[in-house]
Amino acid sequence: MYVCSCFGITEEQVRQHAAAGACTPRQIASASKAGTDCGSCVRRIQGILGRGECPRGAAPGRGGAPLVTRAAQAGAAAPAGIAVAAEPAAAGHAA
Repeated sequence: MYVCSCFGITEEQVRQHAAAGACTPRQIASASKAGTDCGSCVRRIQGILGRGECPRGAAPGRGGAPLVTRAAQAGAAAPAGIAVAAEPAAAGHAA
């Protein structure tokens, strides 16, 4: 069954990436692009990842910054329950 219609990623492919060590939706996105276009599959990916132990021992859902979809980058509202990272504020650093 397809998880990501935008890029044609299946449940089996998500599980294969998870078995290879991808423990977060962001890591799945890096491996397959799933979840990076419209973002509607991110919850499904989270559900698949939450069903088993991470092969490398990291806790699922703990992988750094939230996944930002292209729709969110374009200013569209994020799907309910999906965190969207804000643009970092410019910080001046003295050398």
